[in-house]
Amino acid sequence: MPYIECKSNSETLRIFYEDLGVGAPVVFIHGWPVSHAMWEYQVTALREAGLRCITYDRRGFGASDASLDTYDYDILSDDLRCLLETLDLKDVTLVGFSMGGGEVVRYCSRHGSARVSKIILISSVVPFLLKTHDNPNGVPGEAFREFEEAIRNDRQAFLQTFFRNFFGDTWIHHPVSQAMIDHCCVLAGPASQKATLACMSAFSRTDFRDELSRIRVPALVIHGDADRTVPVKCCGEEAARLLPNSFFKVYAGAPHGLYFTDRESLNSDILTFVNNGTIISLADINESIGEDQVNPVSAGK
Repeated sequence: MPYIECKSNSETLRIFYEDLGVGAPVVFIHGWPVSHAMWEYQVTALREAGLRCITYDRRGFGASDASLDTYDYDILSDDLRCLLETLDLKDVTLVGFSMGGGEVVRYCSRHGSARVSKIILISSVVPFLLKTHDNPNGVPGEAFREFEEAIRNDRQAFLQTFFRNFFGDTWIHHPVSQAMIDHCCVLAGPASQKATLACMSAFSRTDFRDELSRIRVPALVIHGDADRTVPVKCCGEEAARLLPNSFFKVYAGAPHGLYFTDRESLNSDILTFVNNGTIISLADINESIGEDQVNPVSAGK
């Protein structure tokens, strides 16, 4: 199994990664609380389309070592830097899903974008997820306190409920199979409880709003307007507004886990953006998927 060694404070951790395909390099950062394996529906399709796809497990998740230290975004972005430097990746597109969007932004603001040509934020927690007086559309802190209690009491039961909401599953609407929900629970299983709780604290409380203006590379922001986990209004819309060189695409009716439910559209958008640094024109989008699926600012700035 391929690993890189990353040092942080007094620790040296092994970070598991996969490097598949040839072509323009794309590094995928997974969401909470799963592993790199969530990206299988992107990696297969995009490898076949001619991209080099690199995925890895965040510290404490999947096959990577768990830390006894910290899981804040400075440390997590240092792990990403370790990966890029060890593999000597250049002209990279960084793709962050949900929590992974924070690593993308913190890496660029903390380490610069000399190795990065583009970024893609998918259902991302950026710029600020927590509801505060100056972030009224965020998620109330009580929701995260309830998550913490459920994780401490019965993490496996919590995961079943969490992933149903993650994919927009209801009594009358089943966009994914029970097998997929079970699979996500399996992916989340190897994570340490400490990593699960510490990363939840990091993604729910970290405010990236002042960092986005410093990221000048082209950015594609994709969010579902039916996301019940990370609201589009406080995150997707705001990220697109604050990033100086962004394109914003809203997937109508898509839940948080759109990497699976809307995989064909997502893979097409990733491939187009990696190859061209843009998305298809607003007119083309309107013609192909309908005006209701395009946010007014999605033509970029």
